[in-house]
Amino acid sequence: MYFTLMIVIFILGYALIALEHPIKINKTATALLLAVVLWSVYALMGPGAEAEDLIKHLGDTSEILFFLLGAMTIVEIVDRHNGFAIITDRITTTNKRKLLWVISIITFFMSSVLDNLTTAIVMCALLRKLISNQKDRWFFAGMVILAANAGGAWTPIGDVTTIMLWIKGNITALMIMKETFIPSFISLIVPLIAITFTIKGSVERPEVSKSASTGNISKLQSNLIFFLGVGSLLFTPIFKTITHLPPYMGILLGLGVIWVITEIMHRKNEEQYSRLNASAILQKVDTPSVLFFLGILMAVACLQTAGHLGQLSGMLDKIGNIYVINIAIGLLSAVIDNVPLVAAAMGMYPVAEIGHFAVDGAFWEMLAYCAGTGGSILIIGSAAGVAVMGMEKIDFIWYLKKISLWALLGYLSGAGAFYLLSHFILHT
Repeated sequence: MYFTLMIVIFILGYALIALEHPIKINKTATALLLAVVLWSVYALMGPGAEAEDLIKHLGDTSEILFFLLGAMTIVEIVDRHNGFAIITDRITTTNKRKLLWVISIITFFMSSVLDNLTTAIVMCALLRKLISNQKDRWFFAGMVILAANAGGAWTPIGDVTTIMLWIKGNITALMIMKETFIPSFISLIVPLIAITFTIKGSVERPEVSKSASTGNISKLQSNLIFFLGVGSLLFTPIFKTITHLPPYMGILLGLGVIWVITEIMHRKNEEQYSRLNASAILQKVDTPSVLFFLGILMAVACLQTAGHLGQLSGMLDKIGNIYVINIAIGLLSAVIDNVPLVAAAMGMYPVAEIGHFAVDGAFWEMLAYCAGTGGSILIIGSAAGVAVMGMEKIDFIWYLKKISLWALLGYLSGAGAFYLLSHFILHT
């Protein structure tokens, strides 16, 4: 009985999150309640939640939360110091079509070097400097989600699920880049070309004012903080490779360095220090988004502990065709976090000596693509989407109406390209 009840509760909670604006109940409150209610039902009516289960899942979730918190703080510090002017001053076009292409391509390649979550946060901050109209900015932010997830899927450090497959030895760095770049690029280019014919006109630039936020920040200080911030984000995957510590440790290292530098930079100017030190900026970071992440990830973790995802994996296994299985996993990742889905698939299919399940086999490579890009179909289907949703306060229903169809078109186009390349060219 509890098994079915948990599914009903999750669907109800998901619906309330989707209907946040019509019912006027903040999605963060719903997500937190959803997590606690699910774990309570499992503890009281099921076999009981062990403390170790909660600690393990909380640990995994906290890694993402601290990474998000650190990255958002670094981006906010750079923004407050007018550091992004070095990029925004060079993007001079206001034509919607041209700007959409510029933003999307930059996001795609930046995400492959950083990761989709960090890139989405950085690009969101840039959009605020380039577009004043909220609905226009929402549309561009939606394309940032598509581009960030597509760009993160084809490199071993661009998406958490690709990182998982890489670390476990299911894929190698060069092969995943070689065999998933084209499908990932197609998943962005197809909706981008289609959208180009549906938009026209120009965007309105926000008025540039230094009085409120930046004060008398010099160009040297702005550039220093920009390069420190971007350097910290770029160093995170290098730090992980060198130390084998989780990415959030690299982000916190970067935040600590920038924090010390800004303390030294502003300590002789009390007016600047009160506004631009990291302590003051940290108070402005979007905490509700971080708590929303906590709620939704812990809710999915409860379903994983209770066996729902395992049962789902068994159902997928009956399909038989590896390409259809992966497409289904990608579609599911729009609703359920892709990390436990990929973890379940990795547990269900051990690495074989030869064939589709061998190291760098078609199954693992398509899994990386599908799990990475499928989350774009719904705004809460990926870490990048949740971050952008929190930063821009994008409505779930608005995204569903305006972006989801384009994301689905791109996702299926990329999956079709992977099938053709894998089936007829790369694995013949």
